Amino acid sequence: MFKLTSKFQPTGDQPEAIKKLTKGLKTGKKRQVLLGVTGSGKTFTMAKVIEEYKKPTLIISHNKTLAAQLYKEMKEFFPDNAVHYFVSYYDYYQPEAYIPHSDTYIEKDSKINEELDRLRHATTQALMNHDDIIVVASVSCIYNLGNPDEYKDLGLELFEGKKIKPSDFIRGLMRLQYVQDIELKRGTFRKTPTEIEIISPTGQEVTKLVFKNDTIIRMYRALLNDPEDLETKDLNYEKIVHTIIFPAKYWITTDNKVGLAIENIKSELQQHVKYLKKVGKNEEASRLQQKTMSDLEMMRQTGYCHGIENYSRHLDFRKPGEPAFSLLDFFGAKGEFLTIIDESHITIPQLRSMYKGDHSRKSTLIDYGFRLPSAIDNRPLKFDEFEKRVQKVVYVSATPAKFEMDEAGPENIAEQLIRPTGLLDPTVEIVPTTDQVEHLICRIKERIAKNERVIVTTLTKRMAEDLSEHLARNGIKVNYLHSEIKTLDRVKIIKDLQSGIHDVIVGVNLLREGLDLPEVSLIAILDADKEGFLRNATTLIQTMGRAARHVQGRIILYADKTTMSMRVAINEINRRRKIQEAYNKKHGITPQAIVKDIREWGFSKKEDLPRRQAGVASEFEQVHDKKLLEKEMKEAAKNMDFERAAEIRDLLKKFK
Repeated sequence: MFKLTSKFQPTGDQPEAIKKLTKGLKTGKKRQVLLGVTGSGKTFTMAKVIEEYKKPTLIISHNKTLAAQLYKEMKEFFPDNAVHYFVSYYDYYQPEAYIPHSDTYIEKDSKINEELDRLRHATTQALMNHDDIIVVASVSCIYNLGNPDEYKDLGLELFEGKKIKPSDFIRGLMRLQYVQDIELKRGTFRKTPTEIEIISPTGQEVTKLVFKNDTIIRMYRALLNDPEDLETKDLNYEKIVHTIIFPAKYWITTDNKVGLAIENIKSELQQHVKYLKKVGKNEEASRLQQKTMSDLEMMRQTGYCHGIENYSRHLDFRKPGEPAFSLLDFFGAKGEFLTIIDESHITIPQLRSMYKGDHSRKSTLIDYGFRLPSAIDNRPLKFDEFEKRVQKVVYVSATPAKFEMDEAGPENIAEQLIRPTGLLDPTVEIVPTTDQVEHLICRIKERIAKNERVIVTTLTKRMAEDLSEHLARNGIKVNYLHSEIKTLDRVKIIKDLQSGIHDVIVGVNLLREGLDLPEVSLIAILDADKEGFLRNATTLIQTMGRAARHVQGRIILYADKTTMSMRVAINEINRRRKIQEAYNKKHGITPQAIVKDIREWGFSKKEDLPRRQAGVASEFEQVHDKKLLEKEMKEAAKNMDFERAAEIRDLLKKFK
């Protein structure tokens, strides 16, 4: 079923972790933990478990960029299987909201990323047709997606010889939200007197039907790797005899159900308008009446309306309070499946928090007559609902939280502490705060003499800036990094550290995912004994891990007492290091440094352009460079390099 392709073989403690997790899944273990240190090959272990367990798999990550990295790796591991990517399809999203104290209504405003929308449709269609499927998703997988049974049943089944009038078929396509167009675009169709071409919502499949005497006499299909080929290449059609046309959008239902749903919505509207008038909210009642009736008229005519998901409870015929359908229901419809939660110590809290924020915003809209009460049921899953829908779960993290550890139990934790290069976790030293800055400067200069880099973490932005200034006055090439630094500038600062323009970065929270800096040999943590989010055991272990990619990795904790969090973190780092040292000694391994190239940007920057009067580039230069940047941003988004796309977006704002 799943066939893993890789030049690597499991090494270190990977074989034992793979064996333990797979055995646990096959013997019915509901919750397990893969506790794997940074650089130990957790993704490869996950892939081997998927291959051996042989069930459809959902991998949940806490942001688009990490999900994209996982997706690319899984596609490389499983080139012959259905590997898909499912995240929020918005480049920009401002949800509908109302602010009572200023009487401000904020209409929903969004920009859909066509490529991400295409990939979402590719995911749901693959779930209808494949068992050898792996979906890498963000937490958007718990949001309303429509009924999977409706999605499947609404598909237009076509076969050679089927009797259907072209006009009736076109009405069916339009009911599924396909749009007629003279150009080939995803989710559209075009027609001649005898032929109709339909482009799937994935943009990778074109179906051509040939009609004669109200009968489909021939059918053809063209498959594309890249949707852009629709505009640039001739289509290579092959004859087929059967296919299914899936809906172009979600939240679509059958004609007879739409009519019944509309009547139910009207009934709710009458009741709520009556209530609003009773409590003296006549303006709110009038607004709700007008808005809802306008939506219903659009639904009656086309089966769709803007914001139709807010009526999804009625369209799905769900009871009040009953959760909406999500991607998990598409998986559940397949039977048994596996869920892997990556970076679970971050992803689980995200999954927990989605419902509360959504509920608060929608409650205000309902109270002030912008939405019907049933709109509250267009929502992400509550965490307990999520827990009921997933079946067998593997939590993956270098620092799993208490929740994951308790859920799994001590007997269901697979550790992966050995790195393929033999690198050890860093050594840890506690230094009193007396004269700590002078001590730090000496340690920094020792590392600079060896052409190594240093990271220093403080508790506040002001402290980071002040310490940076002091280090600079002492002849150290330094910069600071915190949340007020723009995305583009943050990346530049990190790259400057790698290339040696800076020797030190001072920051507040330098745990940014993807912060892979093998040049860093020393991490100094100031105020390590100040208990709190930035100095709890998990954060300390994560911060220390940034030095685990250097042979001489070392941690200095500046503190006057040893807190419980410090003790837990130090004990864990030392425990891992002892295991790693013993493994290296037993197998004659000498730790090897990691060497990585520094990626350069592939486009010109506005600040590199010749300057004209008042220090501003000419209008021609601005337009030319803006087009270049926009092209580069679209290319980055298409390649799922979302950090890079965000960097370019920030740069484009400078033109405005």
